[in-house]
Amino acid sequence: MNKTELVASVAEKAGISKKDADAAVAAFVETVVDAMKANDKISLVGFGTFSVKERAARTGINPLTKEKIKIAASKVPSFKAGKAFKDALK
Repeated sequence: MNKTELVASVAEKAGISKKDADAAVAAFVETVVDAMKANDKISLVGFGTFSVKERAARTGINPLTKEKIKIAASKVPSFKAGKAFKDALK
């Protein structure tokens, strides 16, 4: 499912126009990104939790040259599915 299909599905299920659904989806995505930038955690009970995890610096190997390289520490987005979401997929 791509964004267009998601917007159409949200519009149909919520009984709103595609324009309003597109605005709602865009606002949700923007809110999640802003919260993650601020290192906040977003918990949607039954669905899951969006959070930021920190990866420590480490040493890696370039697969082409077999040379050791340093990989800098970084922050990565994380999503942990909630129990109700997991159960719905069974």
